[in-house]
Amino acid sequence: MRLSTTRPHPTLIRAVLLLAAATSCSGKNGSPAAPSQASDPGAPIFYTAIGASDAVGVGSSALCVPFTACPNGAGYVPVIARDLGAGGATVTLMNLGIPAAVLSRRLQDIGNAYGRGIPGNAIDDEAPFVPKNTTLLTMFVGGNDTNTIAAAVGGGAGGGDPNSYIDAQVRAFAGDIGALVAAVKQRAPGARIVVANLPNFAGMPYTATLSPDNKLIMQRISVGLATQAINPLAAQGIAVIDLLCDERFLQPGNFSPDGFHPNDAGYRLLADEMLKALRQPTYPAPQASCGLMTLR
Repeated sequence: MRLSTTRPHPTLIRAVLLLAAATSCSGKNGSPAAPSQASDPGAPIFYTAIGASDAVGVGSSALCVPFTACPNGAGYVPVIARDLGAGGATVTLMNLGIPAAVLSRRLQDIGNAYGRGIPGNAIDDEAPFVPKNTTLLTMFVGGNDTNTIAAAVGGGAGGGDPNSYIDAQVRAFAGDIGALVAAVKQRAPGARIVVANLPNFAGMPYTATLSPDNKLIMQRISVGLATQAINPLAAQGIAVIDLLCDERFLQPGNFSPDGFHPNDAGYRLLADEMLKALRQPTYPAPQASCGLMTLR
């Protein structure tokens, strides 16, 4: 199964999401129930995913068409859905991931100003479609945003002071992700929310051939987004998966040939960590510091 290379218009995205809301997939999938179902392991689970190409499994052996039922997908979202239902619960999945999407309209406009052709963003094109009965929600954003900010820097944004430009973008991202979380909570106030931070992009396979200066740029952006924007969400009671300080999420063997998207093994790792957080009433906060934050 392959995705079309044509970028959908935002109006089409919204139309497909509305259709998906009426036909979201249900399946029997895996293991102990999440906290909200702890008293009744057989209770229905309503799982929603916000994300980008990772949400539909780009790089895996079984890619999902966006906004469709994909019970056999190998990306982290269908893997989570299958595992949640394996104990007998009925799982209704709403996968809102839009390939190439960024967090906000602001970042979408920046990216498109530098020719990135970004088709949508999580705040405008995903959050409004979160079902109100969602009990579990995962969110993985920031990868395309890192590349967008890096493209802007490469195109001359920031002039002679790119670090100040990057730092301003990190601060703005923190405000944007706060707005996304607020929108999700308003739509589904009873949902258990799990968010993944970002690994240090300076250590990912797809940046291996970059110059040392460009790797420093990737590090400043991705580590900044993780530590200053995503990790603080833990103070709101949101479980934050600490990809930044977990070396497994930099190992080449967990990446697809493009060096950016995970492969089946990488998606399995991500799904396992998210499942731990979805099932536990409490989850450890991300580390305040680790060696993987400063690879360059």
